[in-house]
Amino acid sequence: MKTLLSVSFALLTAASAGAHALGGQDAYELVEKGRYISTLGDCTACHTIPGKPLFSGGVAIDTPFGKLLGANITPDQETGIGRWSFEEFEASMARGHRRDGKQLYPAMPYSAYTKVTRADNQALWAYLRTIEPVHNKVETNQLPFPFSLRMNMKVWNWMNFEQGEFKPKADKNAEWNRGAYLVQGLGHCGSCHTPKNLLGGDKNDEFLQGGVLQGWMAPNITGAAHVGLGDWSEADIVQYLKTGANRFDIASGPMAEAVEHSTQHWRDEDLMAVAVYLKDLDHEHDKPKALAADDPVMRAGSAIYADRCSGCHTPNGDGIATLFPKLANAPLVNAQDAASMIRVVLAGNRAVSTDAAPTGPAMPAFAWNLSDENVADVLTYIRNSWGNAAAPISADEVRKQREALQSE
Repeated sequence: MKTLLSVSFALLTAASAGAHALGGQDAYELVEKGRYISTLGDCTACHTIPGKPLFSGGVAIDTPFGKLLGANITPDQETGIGRWSFEEFEASMARGHRRDGKQLYPAMPYSAYTKVTRADNQALWAYLRTIEPVHNKVETNQLPFPFSLRMNMKVWNWMNFEQGEFKPKADKNAEWNRGAYLVQGLGHCGSCHTPKNLLGGDKNDEFLQGGVLQGWMAPNITGAAHVGLGDWSEADIVQYLKTGANRFDIASGPMAEAVEHSTQHWRDEDLMAVAVYLKDLDHEHDKPKALAADDPVMRAGSAIYADRCSGCHTPNGDGIATLFPKLANAPLVNAQDAASMIRVVLAGNRAVSTDAAPTGPAMPAFAWNLSDENVADVLTYIRNSWGNAAAPISADEVRKQREALQSE
């Protein structure tokens, strides 16, 4: 009962403050708006360990520079954000500052969240104040020296961070601008799908053109043909984000988690806005010439595919919609980096389960009965068949991925 009363009091206090700030908006609606914003931003991904209390922190975030832990963002007075003011919370979202003024690391994607409007931050803040406080001290900085020195972030920000709320484009309609706001800001899609420079900052001139994250290839999600979503319709994109699968692909790896915790719960109109925005993005790219079918590697790969892969993915690579991914003329197959393909063949994978599609299909692991050369051959064959055209994969690439998987 004491817990219920404290939560109720926090709800009323936070909501009343937010209502005052927003001109008298109903407290309940403000908190519910904040709850939805937390879903759009996928706060669970970094701040909730499965089976542990909501937003109590401790999630390990692997970066190229070492490990960080997601913070406790419950309103606990000692170990969470219970003593924070809204202005301090706004500073963390918009400028990447901690309560003490020190700089956050960009694993907290403030370079995207800076685009979030103050009104949305107020709603999110009101919602977070209603969460059950959890006493859980988290030492977020697990980085080795010298990356553990937060003063390094001043240089990083100078080179990689541009502060400022999202500004709608006057020549685009409201739906397009809503999609841009979600992709660039709350959805922080560029955190995975934009390639990174040596410092871990986004290569903004290659926005959403694909990046490697934790051993997975986050594919190109622009509207470009061959390497992007050029063949996907807006409805295909909505279906993928809502259910985790469509006629082209099935979500796996980090994207499966994003669908499970976030995008399946988005409103349909927001999913469509994202689809409209992504389909409008395009860029120049070179399409390589596919390897000849009589190439020795292609012949070897063809035999392995017929024996191990065609039963599910079909002989012509069309797959079975929402069950076995399509490999023919597929953006992920044509990606410059084949990390995800190598990983899935070696380790297998289970697709995401969602409310709309509760049974996620699985692919078995082949590391035990395919050599590095076998995997390289079959993937090279797939990447150069049925309209695909991409660089061959070497046995050495497979070996490195195998060793990385064994060390996890």
